[in-house]
Amino acid sequence: MSVAFRRESDEEHLEPKFERPIAPGPNLVTPRGLDLIRAEVVRLEAVIASAAPDAVDALRRDLRYWHTRQATAELAPPPPEGEIGIGSRVTIRQNGQARTIEIVGGDEADPAAGRIGFQAPLARALIGGYKDEAVAFAGNTITIVEIA
Repeated sequence: MSVAFRRESDEEHLEPKFERPIAPGPNLVTPRGLDLIRAEVVRLEAVIASAAPDAVDALRRDLRYWHTRQATAELAPPPPEGEIGIGSRVTIRQNGQARTIEIVGGDEADPAAGRIGFQAPLARALIGGYKDEAVAFAGNTITIVEIA
């Protein structure tokens, strides 16, 4: 029989499955971030126990990611009094508009909820700043209004 008529397996045409990428550098987290990582591990373990066989591989891949994040998590040290660091809630003023953000670990980041990862450009510009300081960012000036 000609090779042209050979049935190839369905697996040959699937996209390769890669591990979820892990951000380079330290895995600094807030206490809330560490709790979220632990909760995700527990959730995935429960889902895998009752998942359909065709979904288990993807779930296990996600579980490997969260196990790695849990194993490498380091609680970020609290910043010095009055200085912005990981875990700080900061109110800034940019172009006349006030905005409050919290600087958190990468896995905890949720920009829509006002939480940005410490690796984000805005967070890097603010870390180490103090109240009433003006910081240059993306061609604009940001004023630090309050730090909590």
